[in-house]
Amino acid sequence: MGFQAYRQAAERSEAPRSAEYRLFGQVTRALMAAAEAEPADIATRIDALDWNRRVWSALATSCSDPDNALPPPVRAQIISLSLWVSRHSSAVMRREEEIEPLIEINRILMQGLSGPGGEAQAA
Repeated sequence: MGFQAYRQAAERSEAPRSAEYRLFGQVTRALMAAAEAEPADIATRIDALDWNRRVWSALATSCSDPDNALPPPVRAQIISLSLWVSRHSSAVMRREEEIEPLIEINRILMQGLSGPGGEAQAA
């Protein structure tokens, strides 16, 4: 019980950039597990793909807010990537595409969120 309380307190005091890095780490691990799952385990694939799509959709929604502090070109690129993630996820669900490009995109975004030491920096 004490560990859970500590974890919740740490998450509440976490910098937004670190929280985003952590979230993308979690969803990327879910995608990796889905890639390794048995082909018959459709639920694992769909759950991971849906979670990833929802994360990217939330990111795009945040980028569409005029008060977002990111430069407009970066916001536009993130929105564009979100649209690609949605389309590609649908194709993966239909078994027309592979899941690995989604994992790679998430890893690239995580690299952008991380600092020189490889850990997420405060915003």
